[in-house]
Amino acid sequence: MPCVMVDIESDGPIPGDYSMICFGAVVVESALNRTFYGRLRPISEKWIPEALQVSGFSREEALAFDDPLDVMARFEGWLKENAKDRLLFVSDNNGFDWQFINWYFHHFLGRNPFGYSSTNLGSLYKGLVKDMSANFKHLRKTRHTHNPVDDAIGNAEALLHMKEALGLKIRL
Repeated sequence: MPCVMVDIESDGPIPGDYSMICFGAVVVESALNRTFYGRLRPISEKWIPEALQVSGFSREEALAFDDPLDVMARFEGWLKENAKDRLLFVSDNNGFDWQFINWYFHHFLGRNPFGYSSTNLGSLYKGLVKDMSANFKHLRKTRHTHNPVDDAIGNAEALLHMKEALGLKIRL
């Protein structure tokens, strides 16, 4: 079951009313070199300047990004090419990242290649170390920049550390 670490940036708190601006993904494996990056044109007139600012893009830049349908179709193709078996969606904050990816896949393609479930990296770590206040972020090697590919790679590094150094039983 290939793990795909995903990170998204948006211009607001929920999909539909607001837009996913960009996202990154990486297949979790030692090389961490199979990545995807998509920038999506906003789908709504609503946006929160402070939320958009996190992505590093202006509204004008975002309006020139690719059509979301095209980006989601390319992402689905990349997933089929790079992760052949049933996929496992993992993210730092899957309550946020998953809702956007799931909504965009269903809205634009009528399906989600990840299925109906996801895994939260922070919760996984808390269970692994048996401490509900523990935080995994010190396990990242790649700096957290809010570039979603960098952030996905850093989170994948943390998951690999959990497997290799902490004994997490996960098939990658």
